[in-house]
Amino acid sequence: MTAKTTILIIDDEEKFRQLLTRIISLEGFTVLEAGNISQGLKIIQQEKNIDIILTDVKLPDGNGIDILEKIKAIHPICEIIVMTAFGTIHDGVKAIKLGAFDYFTKGDDNDQIISALNRAADKVKLQKRIFELESKLETKYGFDIIIGHSEAIKNTIILAKKVSSTDSTVLLEGETGVGKELFAQAIHYSSPRKNKNFVAVNCSFFSKDLLESELFGHKKGAFTGAFADKKGLFEEASEGTIFLDEMGEMNLDLQAKLLRVLETQTFIKVGDTKPTKVNVRVIAATNRDLKKESEKENFRLDLYYRLATFKINIPSLKERKEDVEDLANHFVTVYAIKLKKRITNIDKEFLKHLKKYEWKGNIRELKNCIERAAILADNETLTDDLLPVDILNYNHSNADHSITSLANMEKWHIQKILLACKGNKTKAAELLAIGLTTLYRKMEEYHIEK
Repeated sequence: MTAKTTILIIDDEEKFRQLLTRIISLEGFTVLEAGNISQGLKIIQQEKNIDIILTDVKLPDGNGIDILEKIKAIHPICEIIVMTAFGTIHDGVKAIKLGAFDYFTKGDDNDQIISALNRAADKVKLQKRIFELESKLETKYGFDIIIGHSEAIKNTIILAKKVSSTDSTVLLEGETGVGKELFAQAIHYSSPRKNKNFVAVNCSFFSKDLLESELFGHKKGAFTGAFADKKGLFEEASEGTIFLDEMGEMNLDLQAKLLRVLETQTFIKVGDTKPTKVNVRVIAATNRDLKKESEKENFRLDLYYRLATFKINIPSLKERKEDVEDLANHFVTVYAIKLKKRITNIDKEFLKHLKKYEWKGNIRELKNCIERAAILADNETLTDDLLPVDILNYNHSNADHSITSLANMEKWHIQKILLACKGNKTKAAELLAIGLTTLYRKMEEYHIEK
């Protein structure tokens, strides 16, 4: 056992306490001592790294069992072992119920004490590891990674944080690319379900029959190609959260089945006759106005009201222009690392164009723009000549910029992209956001060598 495991002994019998300290120290533990409850609590509040507490029951200023809850409130991961000269079953049961790790009578074999300490130390180590992993998950997926200081995004985060601690169904509304899945993850990883599965599915990716099978599973032989039983995503997400993106694309028949799941937490697999029970939280997202869609009978009104138990609108980037600079700097850091380039600055003119632009594709479009600029960059600063033509000339009123100059700029931009892609036309077309055929036509039009 390493000396990193710290034990506090609370006992008023000085000779016994000193003897126990010597025995435990020889096993490699770090030992602290207190003669009564008040001294013990003072040490507990001052020392942040106490792993195990050995406390007597009868102490000059109180009962060692009665302070178990206080200790757990200060150090939740700390394990407590209760000891007494007059052991009774009643005291033992009470101590365990209040959170004690173990209970033994003074004078018991020292090997028994050391064994209990080693088991308690292993449990503390495991709990610390779990806490560390949970902290990493929260750092990776929690609210802290949502970038921006605008009032619009701050108010949205406040709403999401309030609902995260509950099991309530959440409906995230917002344009494509605003970060709805990021918010869904943050809600899940800040909830009591954070240690369970977060399962995401885009409802627009599947046909009606395939989506039903994906969500609810099927029995062997339910349809052609169903060669074995299949567990659906709702089962995979049980005890955790399922994120249903693009809810507006779901077929009306499936909507009825989903409504039943939300109301009863049960469903019937494709080809089955018995219901399957789950315990799952649903977070849905859409870029449509589902209430208007229900008025057109494209979406069930009863499902809309069930999903909209707690509705959050994620603001578009044009509603939070103050956050463009923060987001751009973040993506510069991301792509500098990814591309192994030393890019540390954004030119003022580059930033000026970003702030003026409309960003119909929201954060996703901004991210792609920064990635493209980072690929093209030859030095530490992103300059405006690395921006696509549509962003450079957005809302431009200067008469000097004629069609000819626009054509020249487009030609230069295509050449720059081709150079960065080392002549790979497919990759260049992808970065330019145009078809491969269009790229070849423009290369011919501008007399760019193939």
